Amino acid sequence: MPAESVHRPTWAEISKSAVAHNVRALKKVMGETKVCAVVKADAYTHGAITVAQAALSGGADSFAVATVDEGIELRRAGIDQPILVLAEISAPEISDALAHDLTLTVGSLDGARSVITVAEELGGVHRVHAKVDTGMHRMGVEPEQLDQLLDVLRASPAIDVEGLFTHFSVAEGTSAADRAFTRQQIDRFDDIVDRLTHRGVVPRVLHLSNTAGSLGYPNARRTMVRTGLGLYGYLPESWLAGALEEVGEHLEPVLTLRSKVSAVRRVSVGERPSYGRRRALERDATIATVPIGYADGYPRAMFAGGGQVLIKGRRFPLAGNVTMDQLVVDVGDEEINRGDDVVLLGRDGDEFISADEWAQWASSISWEVLGRIGPRVPRVVVD
Repeated sequence: MPAESVHRPTWAEISKSAVAHNVRALKKVMGETKVCAVVKADAYTHGAITVAQAALSGGADSFAVATVDEGIELRRAGIDQPILVLAEISAPEISDALAHDLTLTVGSLDGARSVITVAEELGGVHRVHAKVDTGMHRMGVEPEQLDQLLDVLRASPAIDVEGLFTHFSVAEGTSAADRAFTRQQIDRFDDIVDRLTHRGVVPRVLHLSNTAGSLGYPNARRTMVRTGLGLYGYLPESWLAGALEEVGEHLEPVLTLRSKVSAVRRVSVGERPSYGRRRALERDATIATVPIGYADGYPRAMFAGGGQVLIKGRRFPLAGNVTMDQLVVDVGDEEINRGDDVVLLGRDGDEFISADEWAQWASSISWEVLGRIGPRVPRVVVD
């Protein structure tokens, strides 16, 4: 997509076909288990409406968001599939959420009472999912209180306790301790379901797994999985690719971050480009300026971590500190001109820079890398 479509020659390309491909690939692994596409945080900054529509074309069964406003945005865009709000919300938000047919998470007795009060005032029947804490210790009712919570919810004719779920804390982990803890969370959830089965109160939708859990622990897929990072073409850890490879599938990164060279200058050996004068040039070199910086989500830590960009299908290192709006690249003796294309994240020729590499360079994680690409970087749908 040419940069003439924006006022600043920095933009992110979003591939709808990659989203649809990733959903199909994940569904092939999951079999009969439904896939809930996690599109919180503006679909990890990819664009919630664009991603949701593409995910539907790939066969997504439902969606998950973090806030009521995120769910309402999807409803206003015509998305009528189930939308789960993953966090328990405050009492003032409940009315708008239920009015837009959002499925609410309930993880406390106080939360249950608040939802019931509003639901009964509105009339009708409203879906909720109860969340139980099996070891994440962030949100959710304790297992010992779950029966009481369900009894309170089920006593109201305005509430349909459709789902029960928990959340893994280290399903991507490779250590023996990580694997043991994930298995322990699965066992705890199984024990809870067994107990509810004896009472005859098991919700219809059971879900534990994020992307890592759904790929790494087949026995944790239950009736639904919540796919976040995988939807955008990345794996939490490389070992999880095995489940996809077994069915002849792979994931495709959805986002490519592009810019253009905005300035070029020849700089002498010993000079120290950018703020802080962090590193002296070891030889005469051409320095290319690129109009993207940490205000756009390009981490300042990338320079110290060894960050690189792609120009003409080749890798070039940063020449100095990333600034708020610009970065500088050491292109050596390569003939680079103002207006040349720069790929910061994605493929150029045979070379590919991934969000995983960004995470290594910035001492971060790929979720944060994708989630921090700022709003002043236009998103352009390319297919």
